[in-house]
Amino acid sequence: MKADIGIVGLAVMGENLVLNMESKGFTVSVFNRSVEKVDKFVEGRAKGKTIVGTRSVEEFVKSLNTPRNVMLMVKAGKPVDEFIDLIAPHLEKGDIVIDGGNSYFVDTIRRTKKLEAMGLRYIGTGVSGGEEGALRGPSIMPGGSADAWPHVKPIFQSIAAKVEGNVPCCDWVGSDGAGHFVKMVHNGIEYGDMQLICESYQMMRDLLGMTADEMHEVFKEWNTGELDSYLIEITRDILGYKDKDGSPLVENILDTAGQKGTGKWTSVTSLDVGVPLTLISEAVFARCLSAMKEERVAASKVLNGPKPSFEGERKTFLADLQKALYASKIVSYAQGFVLMKYAAEEFKWNLNYGSIALMWRGGCIIRSVFLGKIKEAFDRNPDLANLLLDPFFKEKIESSQRAWRRVLATAIENGIWVPAFATALNYFDGYRTARLPANLLQAQRDYFGAHLYERIDMPRGQFFHTNWTGRGGDTVSTAYVV
Repeated sequence: MKADIGIVGLAVMGENLVLNMESKGFTVSVFNRSVEKVDKFVEGRAKGKTIVGTRSVEEFVKSLNTPRNVMLMVKAGKPVDEFIDLIAPHLEKGDIVIDGGNSYFVDTIRRTKKLEAMGLRYIGTGVSGGEEGALRGPSIMPGGSADAWPHVKPIFQSIAAKVEGNVPCCDWVGSDGAGHFVKMVHNGIEYGDMQLICESYQMMRDLLGMTADEMHEVFKEWNTGELDSYLIEITRDILGYKDKDGSPLVENILDTAGQKGTGKWTSVTSLDVGVPLTLISEAVFARCLSAMKEERVAASKVLNGPKPSFEGERKTFLADLQKALYASKIVSYAQGFVLMKYAAEEFKWNLNYGSIALMWRGGCIIRSVFLGKIKEAFDRNPDLANLLLDPFFKEKIESSQRAWRRVLATAIENGIWVPAFATALNYFDGYRTARLPANLLQAQRDYFGAHLYERIDMPRGQFFHTNWTGRGGDTVSTAYVV
């Protein structure tokens, strides 16, 4: 019996996806460059299951039904290209290569063109949910060669997480790199969510003087309301977890954060397409600052600031903090969806934002009740320019404003580091401001570089230059058209 799909790469994510597929009735063939991993898996977790272990590329390819579905679960970057070059010569026209790793969407665009030129079909798919999600039901975001989708749809939608009405958290995203792009934005939003939660924790710990057990109870309560989400849930669990000596384990962990690059890619892409992705970018910078541990420790001994001293009512502040966190979260997701909208125009993708919100509703790391509200917003208005303009989110963010500002003012007065909260509020204030000071900025640019400016009393697209000093000539630079 030949396999329905083949998986290359037997790290934890690969193994768990194989077991998930097999549990849904599919026969799966596996291959790994280190053949001993195949033997260990087939004789261990896969024993007695309809999983075929192969020990060479030739054997692996021959074990698959046609058109062949070959899914790569290898490290992003060079290894993906190496495996494509290794396997492609053994495939036939119409066969499908799937990259299920965290690849940069620009690489996926390039690989799609390359394989389609060879007569093959290519899918770059985001898979989110971590190890447990891969085994029990992840969020899956496929894009690439559209005619490949019908062949993998039954497998992907069977193994994906399900939400209300048994709807799978998986649907076709768009052409070439669209799937990996949407996964990249998901990861960027994940960075923002995590940073906002960490800043909430820091305010509770350093400003309110709360213990880990007390914070555990707060996050437990928050997870029963509008902040109900996977990341709030695991934060609750982390704060309640004890080390061997009975102390909170979280307080024994070094405060330096790692990153794999997807948050950085999201920020860089936002600059490329001209979208102010301020909160996710601050979350990336926050990880960079955390990595400067020795420098920060040295600076803490010589740089002085206010010593946190909270004199208010803790219960009131926590209620304000909950609203501030929710409002900041709205801004983060609003920015992420605006980035997708602008990128869709840039790369000629037809993205369905309501469908994307649904794909993130279950299985993935940012899964939450909140995403259901985003889907409803795009169901009401598929052309919504910004989530802040949706009636539900507009009311939520406006009703949270006073609490949001009180939290920020208190944190800043007490010297508590809150970059994500602060930039969220600043974005909101900037977005709702009809007249920003960029008129002065344009005057400055024209003064020193003759870069031209537009006038409020003339049609858009007409540019002017002033000889500010009386010493300049009529030669001007190019205008920046926005």
